[in-house]
Amino acid sequence: MSIKKDHLMETPAEGAASFSVSRRQFLAGLGALTLAVSFKGPVALAAEQDSPLGFVPNAFIRVGKDGLVTVISSYLEMGQGTFTGIATLAAEELDIRPDQLKVEAAPADVKDYANPVLAAIGFVVQGTGGSTAMRGAWDTMRKAAASARLMLLQAAAKTWKVDVASLSVKDGVISHAGSGKSAGYGDFVALASTLPLPDEASVKLKDSAAFTKIGKRDSMARVDIPAKVNGSAIYTQDIKVPGMLVAVIAHPPTLFAKVGKVDASKAKAIAGVEAVLEIPGDDIIQGGVAVLAKNTWIAKQGRDALEITWVEDTKAPVSSEALFSDFKKLGATTGTKVVERGTQPDAVPAGGREIAAVFELPYLAHAPMEPMNVLIHKDGDSCHVWNGEQWHTADRAAVAKELGLALDKVSITQLYAGGSFGRRANPRCDYVIEGARIVKVAQQQNIMAPIKLVWMREDDMRALQYRPMTVHDTRLVLDKDGNLVSWRWRVVGDSFFGLPTTKVDDNLVEGANDLPYAVPNLLVEQHIPGTKLPVQWMRSVGHTHTGVVGETLIDEAARKAGKDPYQFRRALLKEHPKMLAVLDLVAQKSGWDKPLASGINGDRRSRGIAIRESFNTIVAQVAEVTLKADGSYSVDKVYCAVDCGQVINPGILESQVEGGIGFALSFLRQEITLDKGRIVQGNFNTYPVLRINAMPAVEVYAVPSTEHPTGIGEPGVPPLVPAVINALASLTGKYPRKLPLGNEVDL
Repeated sequence: MSIKKDHLMETPAEGAASFSVSRRQFLAGLGALTLAVSFKGPVALAAEQDSPLGFVPNAFIRVGKDGLVTVISSYLEMGQGTFTGIATLAAEELDIRPDQLKVEAAPADVKDYANPVLAAIGFVVQGTGGSTAMRGAWDTMRKAAASARLMLLQAAAKTWKVDVASLSVKDGVISHAGSGKSAGYGDFVALASTLPLPDEASVKLKDSAAFTKIGKRDSMARVDIPAKVNGSAIYTQDIKVPGMLVAVIAHPPTLFAKVGKVDASKAKAIAGVEAVLEIPGDDIIQGGVAVLAKNTWIAKQGRDALEITWVEDTKAPVSSEALFSDFKKLGATTGTKVVERGTQPDAVPAGGREIAAVFELPYLAHAPMEPMNVLIHKDGDSCHVWNGEQWHTADRAAVAKELGLALDKVSITQLYAGGSFGRRANPRCDYVIEGARIVKVAQQQNIMAPIKLVWMREDDMRALQYRPMTVHDTRLVLDKDGNLVSWRWRVVGDSFFGLPTTKVDDNLVEGANDLPYAVPNLLVEQHIPGTKLPVQWMRSVGHTHTGVVGETLIDEAARKAGKDPYQFRRALLKEHPKMLAVLDLVAQKSGWDKPLASGINGDRRSRGIAIRESFNTIVAQVAEVTLKADGSYSVDKVYCAVDCGQVINPGILESQVEGGIGFALSFLRQEITLDKGRIVQGNFNTYPVLRINAMPAVEVYAVPSTEHPTGIGEPGVPPLVPAVINALASLTGKYPRKLPLGNEVDL
């Protein structure tokens, strides 16, 4: 089917391609040069001999006759700056200005665009997640761009009959100093297209000392921002295709209820309502009753007019209190062993002290600004999907299976996403499958239209895809000198992967299973209670809960030992020089060893510190808080130190950390709760996200590094909540065991 240009996600530069024809056909038609590279192992380049274009397994760079460079991103842009980071890598190696390139989203094709970081661990998937975009693109995109540059130089050298080494490039213009000749990349596209791909050894990447864009502030403006400011950026909700219907679905009001009886007469009486369909549920989607209409508003009106009798599931969990009670009972028993070193003393040594604590952390919803939605058009034996696509491979396969199609008959147009925080990377592909199932049921009733599934905010917040509720049963022992002798940590929570109760889900205990502190006796155990509620990873995944528990416990241990929390951590991190460097940096920048200015009118102020390594990135934060006499508090300022390897875009690094801090601050007031089998929260009035006026001032400092970049999308989240709790606890002497804190603390 035809896909219009304005359905594509790209920067505003001219010359946009349409995926209505294949990418190869399009390129051939333009006479552009396609430089596709295949990196076997880490670096090798090789041609795909059977391709009409010469080589295709990975295609990341196109150069047009006008010299415009198109950079293909296999990673979703959901507000985190990925497009700009990738563009920076390409511009650096090609020596072009930012206005000489544009970024396009890649189609779904795991062969060309598998995430190399995930593939390296055996998870061959095209997708964005785990803070892997820059880690994955660092080698791939730079080599793709560098090989393109070399081939264009070879074409120029051949044309001018000079040596390649005598040429230079600036702003996409190739020059030969000896003859005074110069010409843009576009002038050599035709000849370069006929040249053999260079071998790996001949492709040289820039040394970090020669970088003019990577790591340089203001060298590359955000490529996605202009379109988002002028309104031309396209999200799924913006797309309209001829004959399209919008589906809004009534989900069960209580957990796992089923549709009993439906009276759709009032809904069908609304002008514009085209159909009412009962959608069967299963272990993946809830199912319900979908109203199909000419637009979203009419479909919602139709859904609200439905009269449905639901059949309750009497075995479904009833309340959060009951679940916490069950979890705590489990936590009091021996679990599945995750990590063990040394032994766990039964008794506290003479003169020593003990911390025995049980933490309760609630379900959390991702709550992105753009609720889930997807447009699907099944036309005969083929299907096209428009989606803010974070999990291309899984979603494509799920749609193919649901609609009974061959995988290669399903194509996806990747669009911008209005946030995600992990929500759109659902391993069960829940909302995408629901969209496909609506299409299937509709076509069984001869409704062949493209159908866009639109969820309201409440649908999204009650979709049962949550950061898992967890209980942590812990015990720490200190000797008479304040040395940490032992640490026992039992994590109770449902598996992200639906693992059996006797297995270990490493994602659930990450941060505990690799605890960096030098504790001679450590025991980490896990319980998977196996509730029926599915859970889903959220930005920073297991670290969202282990970070809170681990970093408040170590802080409490320091204070029980009568030691400074910063110095206490230093002593326990001697074997981790990188963590020490980050910890020292944040302490220095925050003035940890200096008194904090007094509050106004007797308000008390203090600092808290926390450090966390997640997704191969180390982040330490110091939070400054003000505590009022009535127990209300504010977070005034956060200092943050980061070691994420080579910084690609300093501005994006800062904005990602700032965003992570704001995201984590919301945890202090957020929870998803169950009451009588219903999800209580449904919108931002009951599930508050941080307002801009509550956002603290943030200072971000990066440890200088030329090492391979790690990731920064998630690591800014985990230290924040414990840093705030530790600051408040230094004033109250109380470390809370349950989140959310709410607006006030117990004085």
